Amino acid sequence: MKTSDFFYHLPPDRIAQHPVEPRDASRMMVLRRGDTSIGHDIFRNIGDHLHPGDCLILNDTKVLPARLYGVKEDTGAATPPRPKGARVEFLLLRQIEEGTWECLAGPGKRARAGARFTFGGGILRGEVLEALPNGNRLVKFTHEGDFYAALDRIGEMPLPHYITEKLEDASRYNTVYAKELGSAAAPTAGLHFTPELLDSLRRRGVGIGAVTLHVGLGTFRPVKAENVEEHEMHSEHYEVPEETAALINETKAKGGQVIAVGTTCCRTLEAVMKEHGEMRPCAGWTDIFIYPGYEFRCIDGLLTNFHLPESTLIMLVSAFYGREKTLAAYREAVREGYRFYSFGDCMVIL
Repeated sequence: MKTSDFFYHLPPDRIAQHPVEPRDASRMMVLRRGDTSIGHDIFRNIGDHLHPGDCLILNDTKVLPARLYGVKEDTGAATPPRPKGARVEFLLLRQIEEGTWECLAGPGKRARAGARFTFGGGILRGEVLEALPNGNRLVKFTHEGDFYAALDRIGEMPLPHYITEKLEDASRYNTVYAKELGSAAAPTAGLHFTPELLDSLRRRGVGIGAVTLHVGLGTFRPVKAENVEEHEMHSEHYEVPEETAALINETKAKGGQVIAVGTTCCRTLEAVMKEHGEMRPCAGWTDIFIYPGYEFRCIDGLLTNFHLPESTLIMLVSAFYGREKTLAAYREAVREGYRFYSFGDCMVIL
């Protein structure tokens, strides 16, 4: 299977630069696994496509304002506007231990082992402990007070590279139910929900559960292998709480549908079933790679945004819905003026 089998043409003006307001006003394509029909709706009407006894599983991870700009301690402190000189951009990827993070750093030649930096005029300080084999940096941060409060003051949201315009409201790159800090990117399928819509679904008898998977930047890395099977998937940390495992098992036992909100939820649930053979409360790391030919063990439906060509995400959708049908749906979305990627519209596959 070739990576090029998952290519489609997307005009640049279809890439959403801003989220819609309100959140639930996004357009929603409605697809059925049993046929080739394509329906069109507004996201706030998603309840019309679900049934009492179904459940939605959300990813409650929260994106950190993880992009930091610093300068070497001997060249002055970085305060807005950003100074010229030995400025280095750091992107926090994952916490190794308290105060120590694996980071992307650029330009790398300025972030050699032993280099010290200040951020936000001294609100944070950091020392590069080592350059890792993958090119990332291990950085030890020191600060007064709470680290995450400092990030809120001086950090920026790590928006994907294809969003080139400034986000005025940083909260719009988090879901309304985000609570577990740790992601480098948002689980964007959940951005369409409002608290009112979630309450409405509960009143309809739709169960709502949550897992946590901290999304890594590997989500946006292109598949460089010519053959899909040769791609090495990134690893991400997940957690399934007891109440969510119970909800899924009860839903299955009563004949309801388990709908994953986003590819991150899908990967979490399928990873648990693959490893344990059942849905149970657990935590761990997964590098599960889902592409056509994969046999789904947990989910019955998928809510997801429109993804980059030749990405692992469109491969996952193709595994669930079928490659040819997925690409046909994408072509229809282009013709119908749907908005693509993180701040774009969505599809629900049932």
